[in-house]
Amino acid sequence: MRTFSLTILFGLILSAATVFAGDILVVQSLQVKPFDEASRGFRSACRDKSITVVVSGAAGVDVLKTVREERPRLILAIGADALNRVKKIREIPIIYTMVLNPEKIAGRVENIAGVNMNVPPEKYLGLMARLNLPDLRVGILYDPAQTGRMLENIRQKAVAKGIEITAIEVHNPGEVSEKLAKMKGTFNLFWMIPDPTVVTPETVESLLLFSRQSGLPVVTFAGKYVDGGALLSLDISSFDLGKQAGEMANKVLGGTRVAELPETEARMAILRVNRKIAENLGINPAAVESADSPE
Repeated sequence: MRTFSLTILFGLILSAATVFAGDILVVQSLQVKPFDEASRGFRSACRDKSITVVVSGAAGVDVLKTVREERPRLILAIGADALNRVKKIREIPIIYTMVLNPEKIAGRVENIAGVNMNVPPEKYLGLMARLNLPDLRVGILYDPAQTGRMLENIRQKAVAKGIEITAIEVHNPGEVSEKLAKMKGTFNLFWMIPDPTVVTPETVESLLLFSRQSGLPVVTFAGKYVDGGALLSLDISSFDLGKQAGEMANKVLGGTRVAELPETEARMAILRVNRKIAENLGINPAAVESADSPE
């Protein structure tokens, strides 16, 4: 019944598309709040007519066929599944948003660009420096296949700020606890980056337990981990990521080639601090919270 309903809904969307002749086909992975917010942000910046297809659970939806029939001037992919559905299209510009590690999905092709979900590392490093930890040394676990390029970028930015990075490779979640234990003594702050091999429900529990037992702060990318015991996080704004994608779409629709668009990260970062953890670690939370906006 669910598939039948989604198929009917999709048919209605296509009928509307024929009437409105949208310039933009929005392919959305899921009907969830963050993706809906990104879609709303996109439309706040890009006012061209559009139609939306939500692909999750719609087994009968053939996105490529829809593209051939509707011939949009541009495709917006919201989420990894959406980008995966359209990545083989070459004759139409594609802008993505709300995708972690998009290069792993689509590689580097001339008609695909967008906004990844990563906050620029210099924003994290600036906050770390404000913690006034003596001889700041940052530990990171990462899977080269997932976040190798991100780690390279982090190293470059850290060198510029004079911050030492100790990064150890892991290749499956089962290695996390062992590698973390081996790193002990080489860092005084752990940076939990958005690596799907390193960050799982089980490994996060181990990482935060290590933090409590060793008295070392954890800096991370999502507020839910701050609630669990990390010191601070820089969260993305789904709405603003969508808005950034809309601004990129405006440029493409105005004649800019997709290949000319620069690689883009999230420009807005929402700071969250666990004041209790900060006080337990002897860190003044006000020194971080009163810092210049990380945006």
